[in-house]
Amino acid sequence: MKDAQTHEGGCLCGAVRYRFTGEPVYSGHCHCLSCQKAVGAGYVTWTGVKAQSFAVTKGTLTTCETSPGVERGFCGRCGSSLSYVNEKGWPGLISFTAVSLDDPSLAQPTVHVFVSQQQPFISLCDELDKFEEF
Repeated sequence: MKDAQTHEGGCLCGAVRYRFTGEPVYSGHCHCLSCQKAVGAGYVTWTGVKAQSFAVTKGTLTTCETSPGVERGFCGRCGSSLSYVNEKGWPGLISFTAVSLDDPSLAQPTVHVFVSQQQPFISLCDELDKFEEF
């Protein structure tokens, strides 16, 4: 049974579902080229939680090490980008694409990172903090 502190999400086709408890540790927009290529968009909004509070509840994440120590997870059926783990940079955390949440409004981004790699067709017109790198 779900309680008020349990949140769920999943991929486009529904083959992979996840759940976490508690509130996100952070949420932010990443403009790095690696994230752009991984999701096929100008930037990706990530939300992070403590790894011990996160569980895949249906299906299996297909993973790929996209750079040393960085593991990205996606649905092997529909290809939806879902997760990001970097134990060296952010030990004990797992990030997931904010829009994969059943209720994406839970994500409250506070920052733009790697704006040095921002695409020229992206215009940042919000008041969030902006960092050239991270």
